Parts: sequence; structure tokens; C-alpha cells
Amino acid sequence: MNEITRRRLFKAGAALPLALHALHCRAEDKPKSKQAPRRFMFICNSLGFYRPNFLPKTRGDLSTSRYLKDLSTQEKLTVFENFFHPGMETSNHDSEKSFLTGAPKPEAPNFANSISLDQLIASKVGRETRFSSLPLSIYDRGWGCSWNDRGVAIPPMSDPSQIFDMLFGAEDLSVKRNQIREDQEVLRCLHRDLQQLKDAGGDGAKIASYENVIVEFEKQLSHQEFWLNAKKPEVDNTLSNDVEFEFSTKVKNLLELAKLAFQTDSTRVITFSMDWIYGAIRVPGATGGWHTLSHHGGNQEKLAKLCQIESNIMLHLNDFLSELDSIEEGGGSLLDNTTVVIGSNFGDSSNHTCNNLPLIVAGGGFRHQQHVIFPKPTHLCNLWLELLLRSNLDIDSFGSSEANMGLLS
Repeated sequence: MNEITRRRLFKAGAALPLALHALHCRAEDKPKSKQAPRRFMFICNSLGFYRPNFLPKTRGDLSTSRYLKDLSTQEKLTVFENFFHPGMETSNHDSEKSFLTGAPKPEAPNFANSISLDQLIASKVGRETRFSSLPLSIYDRGWGCSWNDRGVAIPPMSDPSQIFDMLFGAEDLSVKRNQIREDQEVLRCLHRDLQQLKDAGGDGAKIASYENVIVEFEKQLSHQEFWLNAKKPEVDNTLSNDVEFEFSTKVKNLLELAKLAFQTDSTRVITFSMDWIYGAIRVPGATGGWHTLSHHGGNQEKLAKLCQIESNIMLHLNDFLSELDSIEEGGGSLLDNTTVVIGSNFGDSSNHTCNNLPLIVAGGGFRHQQHVIFPKPTHLCNLWLELLLRSNLDIDSFGSSEANMGLLS
């Protein structure tokens, strides 16, 4: 990309999210703490889970849930019932954009998102890792769960091989140095354009926004340079190459990459958008269009296939949690130091309703209660606020939060 093109992209506000994604390196030249770090993973299944199979039929007894009864880490998780985000009544599939932000009316033409929960946490806990956060998704549509402080989508990665290479593969340092030099030239152009904007008496808000972009870009370049010669961790490539069940394999591989990234402390914040895809998918026991099947309307044949897909997803999630719990770290396990949130923007995707969202919090060393049912609909951002406060962020509210309810204490 030549200099002129890069400058135009920056001015249009389109290049920075891509640059930040490529330069997601945040490091500080200081010794790392010996204490096991806190980590976070947020998983959004954008088509939700069939509620009768997900929620326990008997309060407090996870063995009465078809999907949860076989989870091997039940003592280290809590299932919450009756969470919702206000302002999602007509948002349909766009509600996924607000899963980690709580921003209302994402379907509106003038919708402006806000910073997502994971990015706020990454600004606090991701400073000592090569990648401040790692956004993942099933396929490449340009956006997922993560949104920056201007409400712009952070493009997720969806190719397991490329993600593995980024995390652990050898790099051509000469190419990286050239990229840094090019970005430094872009930075000089931005400074020059900013000064011209100031000299011309430009709009104050636009100038402030421009300055924020430059400051963030400078930080990213500094961290990029810091990590340039730092050796990447060496791990075995344990990704599956099963092509018979491509969808199932991809879910498994992306969760495996998340585990490896946490285990090597390559990042401490991961999002995984399990975004629905067009066309048929195959899992053991079922073939069909995931989105089409989610609109089952009570049809038993569709429900049978849908539940096979969702059971397969839960199988991989169970394996992921179990493997985290089997890795010893800091007097406990990797799961004890990792907060894993599994949920959805849909309570019932068949009817496109966004109330009573399926929500699991696992790990994190919390006092888990296995099953919590709120007596009335409760803002999900109350939980998001609690996670932010537990990450030592000085914040009074987040999204539609009303209070820190102390749900995990």
C-alpha cells in the first residue's frame, strides 16, 4: 500500500482499526509479576441455545439440563437466568454487536456502538503480553464481539492456520522492520495533517479525535518495536485437520488456539464470535443450515438437528474448560485464573427475542453458585460492570448497568 493510499484510509477512519489489529502489541519494559495473571475470554454464540435444553429443569441442579449435565467443571461455573440488554426489542441479529457493549438499538441506521467490555479490560491487563487481545470468529465478515473506544469494530481472525502462525510462527524481521518504517512515515503525515487542521482553525472535536488516534498509534508503534526481537513461544501444532466435519473442527481449533494463547501468556483477553454462517454445516449426527434450523418454529425434525449442532458446540466448550482446568498454574489451574463467559445475544433465536439470555461464567477463581435465577429481568451490564471492577478499572458504570450486584463474590 503506498503512502497516499494509507493516508487516505487513515483520514477516512478505516485504517486505524486494521492497524491496531495488526499492531496489537502492548508491552512495558519491566519485570513481569510472579503472580499468575488474570485472563478473560468472552464467547458469543450468535444463534443462542435452545432454551429447554440449556436451562436446568430443576433449580440449582445442572444434571437436569441436557446441555450442561456433562460439563466436568460444574463446581467452577455459574449459570445465570434472566439477564437481558435493554433496547434490543427490534434489533434481531444486529443485537450481537451490543453483546459486550450494551449499546441499545444496534439495528438503527444512526447506531453508534461504544467500547466493548473486553477492550476496556485489555487496556488494563493486556499491557505485558505480545497481543493485548485476540478477537476470533467462525468466518470473516469484518466484525465480531470487539469494538474500540470509538465504537469501531476490531476485525476478528477466523483462519486457524494464520492465527497459529501469528502467535507462534517464525517471522521475517526485515518485513516487520519495513512495516514499522512505513507506519512511522504515516505517523509523520498524521502529525503534519493535524497541524494543518489546527492552523486552519478546524473543528475542536475533530482535532481532539485526531489527536487521540495519533496517541494510540504512537503507543502501538512503540509496543511493536519492543516485541520485534522477542522470541515467540514454541508449541506443538495441535490443530485438528479433520475435514469431514469442517464446522465442528473449526470450533475445536479456535478454542485450542485460545488455550495455547493463554497457556503461553501471549494474550490475556480473547473474544470468540460464533457467528452463524450461510449454507449447510456438518457435525456428527446432523447436516443442515444452522441459521435455518435455529428458526425451527417448534418443528421436531429441525429441532433434532439444531440440538445436535448445539450439543457439539457444548462438547467442545466442555473440552476447553476441562483442559484449562488440567493445566497447573499459580497454586491452582489455568481455569482458576481465567474468567470464561459463554453466552448469546439471543434468548430465543427462533423468535428473535433478546430476553432471558443464556449466560455461563466459568473459572476466574470466583465463588460459584452453579445456578442463579433472578426474580425479574436484570441488566447484563451489571455483570459486565462487576468484571470491570474486578479488573481494577476505575469506572462507575458501563452500558446500561445499574449497580455492581456482587454476583461472583
